[in-house]
Amino acid sequence: MPNNSKLNPLNTWFIYLVRNNCNALYTGITTDVERRFAEHQSGGPKAAKALKGKGPLILEFSYPVENRVVASQLEYRIKKLPKVKKEQLIHCPQLLQEWGLLIL
Repeated sequence: MPNNSKLNPLNTWFIYLVRNNCNALYTGITTDVERRFAEHQSGGPKAAKALKGKGPLILEFSYPVENRVVASQLEYRIKKLPKVKKEQLIHCPQLLQEWGLLIL
């Protein structure tokens, strides 16, 4: 977990992973994980196209970062990982730092 003393709740962004009914993992970023997950679950206009019609969805992972730049960079790096590595990350978030994915 990052040093929470550096995170300002008003500026905090999150990286998250959602599992769909095909067992695929979707990676995204947001400032409000609960709201964004609800948007994905609703299948409405703000839901990711990759998740529409693929419920039930499961929020598997979320991790706070200090700003949007860091969140976007981390999202890009996680999306490039093979699924096996994403599964490991879900169970062991400290791997973000061990693998050098989280650059602060």
